[in-house]
Amino acid sequence: MHPQASLLEKLYTCLDEKDHEGMAACYHPEAEFQDIAFTLRGKKQIHAMWHMISESDLRASFTIRQVDDQGGTVDLVDDYTFRDTGRRVRNVIRSELRFRDGLIIEHRDSCDALKWGVQALGPVKGLLSWLIPSKRRAGAMEKLDKFIANHPEYV
Repeated sequence: MHPQASLLEKLYTCLDEKDHEGMAACYHPEAEFQDIAFTLRGKKQIHAMWHMISESDLRASFTIRQVDDQGGTVDLVDDYTFRDTGRRVRNVIRSELRFRDGLIIEHRDSCDALKWGVQALGPVKGLLSWLIPSKRRAGAMEKLDKFIANHPEYV
């Protein structure tokens, strides 16, 4: 197995096991993360996000599609309850990752934001979330900022 495949296996296995410490160990100190909710810089901020997510009922399954010394592609499916609404979500994600010094330096997740919004928020709010991504991102960052405020290890 390619060494970077082992890193990706660890990252997503730790996600399913809600092991945020294990996930954080996969990231370079200068890592960047982006998805439909977050744009994060630095390992501490990324770790805080995974810690917050690990406190949910999330279950993850994944398939490593491609990996080499520079990067990798992973298909991920997250099943969870969106806490704000109590609605069930099945989010199909494509992860694109780049490596530096044997760790993840860049992590970009993409999914169908409209489908996610309808599942998580319902048809009307989901459509608005898709049409106004800045509102979706602001709400997510507000939650993360509150989480970090209650966990001084991330300040």
